[in-house]
Amino acid sequence: MTRAIKISDAIVYWSIILIPFFTAIAPAPMNIFMVLAIFGFIAKSVLKKENPFCRSTLNLLILCFFLITCISAVNSAYFNDTLKGGIVRLLRFILIFFIVATQVKDKKHAKAIIFSIALGLCLLAIDEIYQVASGKDFIRGFSPVLNLGIVRATASFKDSNTLGVYLSAFTPIILGMAFFYPRGWGKTIFILVGFLASAGIILTYSRPTLLALYAAFWFFAIIKKRRPLIFLLIILTLLSPFVLPKQVKEWAKYVQYHPVRFMCNDDRIAIYFNSLNMIRSHPVIGLGANTYMKNYRFYKNSPEYRNIITSDYIYAHNNFLHMAAEVGLLGLGIFIWLLYCLFKKSALIYQSLRAGFFKDLSFALIVSLGSFLINGLTESSLYSARVAGIFWFLGGFSLSLAKFINADK
Repeated sequence: MTRAIKISDAIVYWSIILIPFFTAIAPAPMNIFMVLAIFGFIAKSVLKKENPFCRSTLNLLILCFFLITCISAVNSAYFNDTLKGGIVRLLRFILIFFIVATQVKDKKHAKAIIFSIALGLCLLAIDEIYQVASGKDFIRGFSPVLNLGIVRATASFKDSNTLGVYLSAFTPIILGMAFFYPRGWGKTIFILVGFLASAGIILTYSRPTLLALYAAFWFFAIIKKRRPLIFLLIILTLLSPFVLPKQVKEWAKYVQYHPVRFMCNDDRIAIYFNSLNMIRSHPVIGLGANTYMKNYRFYKNSPEYRNIITSDYIYAHNNFLHMAAEVGLLGLGIFIWLLYCLFKKSALIYQSLRAGFFKDLSFALIVSLGSFLINGLTESSLYSARVAGIFWFLGGFSLSLAKFINADK
């Protein structure tokens, strides 16, 4: 019995460390370690006869969100998709959330997770540089994407924007450590990794990713009152119109310098209007989880926005519109409430922690969660099988720091 508990504990311990790194590699190993973490977590809880869930006001909201996702199956025209890709996948992510929230052991474990994240970011940034230079990435053999004559790196991901979601979610953690970590080799390493990851973000030329990184820098600068960084960001903002690639300047002129059209493209705006048609059709519980892409073609306006012709099978490119279409305004309302409580709880943890490693990490995780959601304003990042779990991982990691509030006392 004792040996079985130790084995289960070790599986969970190392799975939590390895999930962020293998998310950068490919979906298969990422899913393997998620499944291992879940089985190890359940086995350990059963053997020790303990409550596997953390005590939190978030539990009820998470349960409600899961239940409304299940209820949305009533309207689903594609029940198998709703069951497997909607309900079961969400359950897996929720379990990952609770696993990370309860199973981060100590400072050594937290640092190992950060090291895994840093390693994944370094690997991807190097892979991007190699991909742009050679035409193929060295992990999975993918080619870069060409948009407006600009070569956009994808690394081991199928497109630049999904790669951008990964980078914008994890880079703020490393930047936070780079800004606040004590002087020494550790700080130097974090600075180098942060610089490399930021360069990787630039190579994606993903506008929502760049916006998320920009917002993260401002958040660090304002909350921590870093005047030199604020000054640098102001200078960068003023210079940006002059240093942007020629193709980007031409694109800005084409869309008449309209900020929404510049950030979203006309096709995404068309998708947003079509998404509203989907929400109007079933406003309460939606069309069914994991059915947006298959239902989309039935709700397209004719003609579409600015006579754009969108694909019949496409993401909403906005987490909140995508969610409202699939699980209704009721599901969206519960999720927004969940976000509010998650950030409120994380902020309370940050305020309660004493100055040091965990306090700095807590702040960086809050910024990372915000960065993920900012990126999700023009991406369906919560519905991408490759990167959706990052949100739940970061949320659990942020809440896990509550156990270290009295660690230094």
